[in-house]
Amino acid sequence: MKISRMGLIGGLMALMATGTAYGTNKNGPTDGDIGLQRSVTPVMDSVTAFNNLWLVPLMAVIVVFVMVLMIYIMVRFREKANPEPSTTSHHTGLEIAWTIIPVIILAVLAAPSLKLLYFQDIIPEADLVVKATGNTWNWEYSYPDYENIDAYISNIVDVELAEKRDANNVALTHSQIIDKIQARPDGQPKLDGRPYLLASDAPLVVPVDSVVKVLVTSNNNLHAFAVPQFGIKIDAIPGRINETWFKVKTGEEGTYYGQCSEICGVRHAFMPIEVVVVSKVEFKRWAANGGSFETQISQNSGSAVTAGLQ
Repeated sequence: MKISRMGLIGGLMALMATGTAYGTNKNGPTDGDIGLQRSVTPVMDSVTAFNNLWLVPLMAVIVVFVMVLMIYIMVRFREKANPEPSTTSHHTGLEIAWTIIPVIILAVLAAPSLKLLYFQDIIPEADLVVKATGNTWNWEYSYPDYENIDAYISNIVDVELAEKRDANNVALTHSQIIDKIQARPDGQPKLDGRPYLLASDAPLVVPVDSVVKVLVTSNNNLHAFAVPQFGIKIDAIPGRINETWFKVKTGEEGTYYGQCSEICGVRHAFMPIEVVVVSKVEFKRWAANGGSFETQISQNSGSAVTAGLQ
């Protein structure tokens, strides 16, 4: 039983750790991390709190209870201790218990979960409205309140499929593909330290400490607009406009990443979402300049961002 106790303690600690978003300042997914990505918005703060304070402790209790119950059953009802097998077919009390207890658990979780859903769904008065339209397979961004900013397409920074194999038709590693992207001539989209398969050639640009309402739709099939650190994920449906919102907290200027989260076709995995959060002053300058900064690193339909914002 000593080994079993150690296993229980270790399993409980591992499970509790999965619910903790580690306090690093790095944005986006990081190799070796477990748990949710670092929160930078009030909505994601609420999602993280609900996960850490409600779901993880409840899962830990259930896992420990089931493990203890399984160990008890294996010891108490093993063949050596029960040479005559039981003929019991059911137990009314147990059947009632394992039906009612899950109902009670779900009822208890209903209150905080509905509160969180309401907080996510009710959009405060917006400081900025942006529109994200899913295509096959990229995103189109526009700013309805700014007539001088043209809509622009945001594509993944990648190489063509044929370029992902060498002369012997052997698939290149991610490192080799990254080196090939970085070897491009100046003026072509590069990663410049951004994560491969998450970087785009024309990110969405928004101001910090501002309520951003996102109108989400699609030109063809189903997509989903999701940025984990913002706590947003909403379907992009043809012929319909869905709404979500986020407000990046003061001091959290930087670049954040997401992906299409609805299986949408053969290049579903190649629809990254890159959001550059800048100061309000910097955003005003970007908007006044028609959706571009002085130093352009990526341009699509007249829109660009600067290297200093990566």
